[in-house]
Amino acid sequence: NMDRKWKWVPGIMLLMLLSHMTSALEVPLDLPQPPTIILQSPKDYIFDPRENIVIYCEAKGKPQPSFSWTRNGTHFDVEEDSKVLMKPGSGTLVIDISGEKAEAYEGTYQCTAHNDHGTAVSNNIVIRQSRSPLWSKERNEAIVVQMGVSLVLQCRPPAGLPPPVIFWMDNSEWFLPLDKRVSQALNGDLYFSNVLPEDSRNDYICYARFPHTQTIQQKQPISVTVLDKGERRPGFMLPFGATSTKMVLKGETLELECIADGLPTPDISWEKDGGELPSGRISFHNFQKKLKISEVNEADAGNYRCTAINSLGDAHHIIKVTVKAAPFWVSAPRNLILAPNETGILTCRVSGEPKPKIAWFVNGVAIENAPEDHTRKVEDDTVILSNVQSGSSAVYQCNASNEFGYLLANAFVSVLAEPPRVLTPPNQVYQVITNSPALLHCASFGSPIPTITWFKDSQTTIKNGDPYVIHENGTLEIHVAQPINSGKYTCIATNHLGIKENHVFLEVKEPTRILKQPEYKVVQRGMSAVFECKVKHDISLSPTMTWLKDNGELPDDERFEVDTDSLTIKDVTDEDEGRYTCIMNTTLDQDSASAMLTVVEATPTPAIRPGPPTDLELTDQTERSVRLTWTPGDEHNSPTQKFLIQYEDLLHQPGVWTNLTEVAGSSTTAQLDLSPYVYYSFRVLALNHVGYSEPSQSSKQYRTNPAAPDVNPSDVKGVGLEPGNLVISWTPLTGFQSNGPGLEYKVQWRRKDVEENWSSATVANLSHFVVSGTPVFEPFEITVQALNNYGNGPDPEVKIGYSGEDMPLSAPESVEVNVHNSTLAEVKWERVSLSSVRGKLQGYKMYYRRQHGLHSTEEDPDQQEQVLTFSGNHSEGQLPDLQPYSVYSLFIRVLNNKGEGPPSPTKTFETPEGVPGKPSFLEVTNPSLESLTLEWGPPINKNGHLAGYTLKYQQVNGTNEVGPIKVMTFLPNETTITIGNLNASMLYKFDLSAMTIKGSGPIITKEAFTAMDTSESSVHTHKNTTTKTDWKKELVNGSHSHIIKGLKPGLTYRVRVVARDAAEPTVHSTAVANRQVDIATQGWFIGLMCAIALLILVLLIVCFIKRNKGGKYPVKEKEDAHQDPEIQPMKEDDGTFGEYSDTEDHKPLKGSRTPSNGTVRRDESDDSLVDYGEGGDGQFNEDGSFIGQYSGKKEKDTHEGNESSEAPSPVNAMNSFV
Repeated sequence: NMDRKWKWVPGIMLLMLLSHMTSALEVPLDLPQPPTIILQSPKDYIFDPRENIVIYCEAKGKPQPSFSWTRNGTHFDVEEDSKVLMKPGSGTLVIDISGEKAEAYEGTYQCTAHNDHGTAVSNNIVIRQSRSPLWSKERNEAIVVQMGVSLVLQCRPPAGLPPPVIFWMDNSEWFLPLDKRVSQALNGDLYFSNVLPEDSRNDYICYARFPHTQTIQQKQPISVTVLDKGERRPGFMLPFGATSTKMVLKGETLELECIADGLPTPDISWEKDGGELPSGRISFHNFQKKLKISEVNEADAGNYRCTAINSLGDAHHIIKVTVKAAPFWVSAPRNLILAPNETGILTCRVSGEPKPKIAWFVNGVAIENAPEDHTRKVEDDTVILSNVQSGSSAVYQCNASNEFGYLLANAFVSVLAEPPRVLTPPNQVYQVITNSPALLHCASFGSPIPTITWFKDSQTTIKNGDPYVIHENGTLEIHVAQPINSGKYTCIATNHLGIKENHVFLEVKEPTRILKQPEYKVVQRGMSAVFECKVKHDISLSPTMTWLKDNGELPDDERFEVDTDSLTIKDVTDEDEGRYTCIMNTTLDQDSASAMLTVVEATPTPAIRPGPPTDLELTDQTERSVRLTWTPGDEHNSPTQKFLIQYEDLLHQPGVWTNLTEVAGSSTTAQLDLSPYVYYSFRVLALNHVGYSEPSQSSKQYRTNPAAPDVNPSDVKGVGLEPGNLVISWTPLTGFQSNGPGLEYKVQWRRKDVEENWSSATVANLSHFVVSGTPVFEPFEITVQALNNYGNGPDPEVKIGYSGEDMPLSAPESVEVNVHNSTLAEVKWERVSLSSVRGKLQGYKMYYRRQHGLHSTEEDPDQQEQVLTFSGNHSEGQLPDLQPYSVYSLFIRVLNNKGEGPPSPTKTFETPEGVPGKPSFLEVTNPSLESLTLEWGPPINKNGHLAGYTLKYQQVNGTNEVGPIKVMTFLPNETTITIGNLNASMLYKFDLSAMTIKGSGPIITKEAFTAMDTSESSVHTHKNTTTKTDWKKELVNGSHSHIIKGLKPGLTYRVRVVARDAAEPTVHSTAVANRQVDIATQGWFIGLMCAIALLILVLLIVCFIKRNKGGKYPVKEKEDAHQDPEIQPMKEDDGTFGEYSDTEDHKPLKGSRTPSNGTVRRDESDDSLVDYGEGGDGQFNEDGSFIGQYSGKKEKDTHEGNESSEAPSPVNAMNSFV
C-alpha cells in the first residue's frame, strides 16, 4: 500500500541547455554586420477591408538598415502615398484603407533592408482582400424521390476569399443532424446514402459563413418529398467511377472522402493496397466517410480503397494518391563570419517533388547580374568564397522553387578581424545533483572563430573524453557529475588577434532522500494517526516539506498538524481515509513517498492496543540458550494474538532492536537460542487486532562467551578479471556471526590437478583477495575459512575458480561451404586447439553477408552483415534463410568470455536459382460486359531468371468456386492481358504466379466483377383463378435472379420476365417460369389428408357417445379449432400451381396497377408496353423505379437559370453561429 515517486527537476533544464548549444553563431550588435530579416508577414496575406493593412518587415544590422519596398516587381514609393506609413526604425508598412478602394493596394510586395555591408530581402508577400460575394439568385424546384434511393443536395456557395465555411440548417435555425446515412461532403454538398420518409421537409437551407468579414449568407430553401420504395445494394455517390486520383503535398494533411448510397445504409471502411494505414497519423471523420492523414510523406503515396457494404452486397472505390512536395529545407544557408584571407562555403540544400530549381542572389540582385567577384564560385547549391578581403561583406539570397512553392533564405557573409570575447557572464555558479549531467557554458565570439580551452582549478587541462565532453560551441559537459567534480573552471578563448578567459563555478549537491517513509495505518474513529517522513538532504539547500491527501491539498482543519518530519491527524473521521503523500522539495530535486490511512469503526467498548508486558525474567541460562518469562499486560477488549520477542546487541549494534522469535498469545515464556559473543538485552511486544503494544521494559543484560566461528563466508567464487590474475570473493560474516573478537579470513588457493602446495593469505575487513601472476585461464581450487581469537571456523568447502581469460589466438581453418539448395548451406571448419582459446570456449561466431545477386555484379550497400553463434565446440553448422541466386561471403571466429579471436579466411559461395517471389502487384482494370484487363508487375525478388507467368482464373460465387479453372501462361516480358468471353455481372477470381526454372512462386490473388448488364427487366406474376386478375410487376436491375414475396398458399401463379433496353425502348421479350409439380396430385399428400379425415371421424364418434350419456361436449368449438384448411390447387393449362399463404395479405405487389372495377381483360394485361414502362408517359428512374406511376409528366430540371429569389439573407439572425 505504499509507493514512492522520484522526480528530477534538472531534466527540463538540460533540454533548454542542449537547445542553446545548437543555436547559430550570432555577431554581437556592437560590431559591423550586414542586415538580417528578423520579422516578416506571411507569404499569403488576406486582409479585412474594414481594418488597416499591416505588412511587417523588421531587420537588424550594424549600421541600422534602411528599408524600401517593391510592389508587383517595381519600386513602391511610400512617401508619395499619404495613406501609406512606414514605421520609424523599421520597414513595417501601415496602409490606411478607410474611405479608399482596398483593391488598389492588392499585389505582390517585397521588402529590402540595406546598409553599407549588404542587402537582405523578404519573401514575396501577396496581399489580397477578403471577399464575401452574394449568392446568385436561383429558384429551387421541389425534389420528389423514391425511398431508399440516394440524393445529393447541392450547395454551390459563391467563391469567397478565403473560402467560406459551409453548414446546413432548417428554418428554425437548427443544425440538420448528420450521421452515417446523411453527411456533408468537403465541397459542402449534402449527401443522402438513402432517403427515408422522415427526410421529407421543405426547409433544407445551405449557409455560407465568410470568416474575415464575419458575414453569413444562405441559399434558398430546398424541398424534398420521399415516396415509398425498397432496398438497394451499395454504390458510390462520391467520388465517381471505379477509381479517382488525389494529389497532396508533403507535410500537408491528406483528406480522402467516400460517400456511398444504398439501403440499408452502407458502412464505410478504408484500407491501403499493398500496405497499412499509418498508425498515429490517421483519423476518421464524418462517420468513417472521411479519412485524414496528417504530416503526409512519400510513403503515403499509393492506392487507397474505400469499401461500402450493407446486407445486400458491397462496392469498392480506389483513390490513387500521389505525393508531391513544395521545396523544403534540408540545410538552409547560415551566416558566415570570416576573417580576411579565410575561405567559407554557403550551402542551400533543398528537396521537393519535382526537384526545386535553385537561384542565387547577392544583395537582392541575381548573382549572374551582380558585379564580378573572382573570389566567388557558384556550384549549383553551393557558393564558395575564397581568400575573402575586408569590405567584401554581403548578403546572399538562395531561392529554391518548383511549381508548388518557393523558399527564400538570407545569409550574410561578414568579413571581420576581431579578437576573442567571452559572452557568458563571469563567475557564474552552476548547481547540480550528484549523478546528473552538468553543463558549463563558454559562449564566445571572434574572427577568426576562437579556440576554446578549459581548465579546472586554474591548473588541470581538460581534454575531450570520459567524463568530459567539450562541445563545438565551447560548452563543457560532465555526463555524471560527482562531488569530486565541484570547483572552479576556467575557459580560455584564443585566436591570432588575442586571448580572453572566463571563470565559472560548479557545485555538486547531495540528492534528497526520504530515509523513513510513512507507513500504512489502520485507525479507529476518534483516535489519532501519525505519519512519519524523515528526510536527508544537502545541507546547503533549503528543503520544503509538503503533505498531500489523495494528490490534493490537506483539508483546512486544525485536526491536521504538520511537524518538521511528521503529520498528525487527531480525532480521525471516515472522511480522513485516503492516501497521504509527503514531498520534500529543494531548488534542484525532490523525493516523495506515500501511505494509506484506513479508518475502522469503533467498538461499543473501544478496543485499543494491548498494554506492554511486564516483569521480564531470565532463567535456565546456558552458553547458547536462555529462558525468558514475562507477565502479559492489559488486553484492552481484544484478545492477544501473539507475542514478539526482540533483542538488542549492545556490543555490535547498540540501539537497534531485532526480531528474534514469536510465540502464541497464550504463552508467557519462551526458550531462546543464542549466539556467542553477544551482549543481549530482551524486550516483548503484544499484538491484538488493533496493533502492537508499546515495548516492555528491557530485561537484564545477558552476555554470551566468545567462541570460534560457527560458519564460513558464503558465496565463495574465483574469477579472473584480467589475464594473469584470480579474484577470490566472498560474502563476509556479520558481527553477530563472528562469535568473538579478531575476525579474519584465511584464503587458500592452488592449481587444480597439479601437484603443488596450497598458497594462503589471511585478511581482515575485506570481501575479496586478488592473486596475481597466474597462468591464463587455469582452474584453481580455492577455500575461504573464518577465524577469530578463539579458533578457526569449520573446514571450508573447496570451490573451483578460473584465472583470467585472454583473447583467442587462432582462427578456424579449412572452412568449406556445401550449398544444399537455394536457401540452405552447410558450413564445416576445423576446430581450433583448446590451448589457443585461452579461456572458456563459448562457441564459434559465423559472420556472413549477401554481396550481390548473380544478376548484378554491383555490391548491394543495403545488405547488413549477419551473425550466427554456434555454442560449444562445434565443427559444422547450417546457414538457413539464404536468398536464392546470390553471392555470399563468410568468415568464422572462435569465442570465449574475453572476446573473439581472429577471423578465418573469407569464403565466398553462390546460391542456385529458386522459385521467385509473388508478383509485385496485380490490378484489374477496364471491366466490360465480357472482358477484364489484368496488369501486373514482376516480383521484387526474382531469385533467378524469370521464365514467365502462370495465370489461373475461374468464376466464383462469394467464397465458392463454381466455374472451371482456366490456365494461361505468359512470357517474362508480358505484364498485361485482356481476357474475353466472360459472363456479364459475374465475379471472377484470378491467381497469378511467376516462374523460374525451379518452379512457380507464391500466388497473388485478385477478384473482380465484369461490368453489370444495365438492361432493365421486369418480373411479372399472374394469379390463375376463375376470374381474371391483372399482372403484377417488380423491377429488377441487371440481376439473373429475383425473389418474389407475398404469394398465397393454395394458388397457382404464372411468372414471366420482360426485358427492356434503354436504347431500344420498344423491344421486349417474355419468358415463362419453369413447370412445377402440383402438390395436390402427390400420393403422400392424399394419404395425409385421408389420415386427418379419419381422425376427425373418430373424434365425432366419441363426442356422439358422450352426448348420449348426458354429458355436454362443445363439438362445434373443437371443430372450429381444428378446422381443415381450404385447399385450392386450381391447376392451369401451363402446369403452374399456387403456393400456400395465410390468405390475409391481399395487397398487390409493388409496382402493380389495379383498375377500380377489380377486373383486367386479357388483352389489357398480357403485353401492354405502357403497363411495363415502355410507352406513354411512364419512365424509369436511374435505379429502375417506375416513375410514371407517381409523377406523371416529366418534371422540369431543378435548375432552370438564375432567377430572383425572395427569401431574405439571415445575416443578423445567424450571428450566434459565427
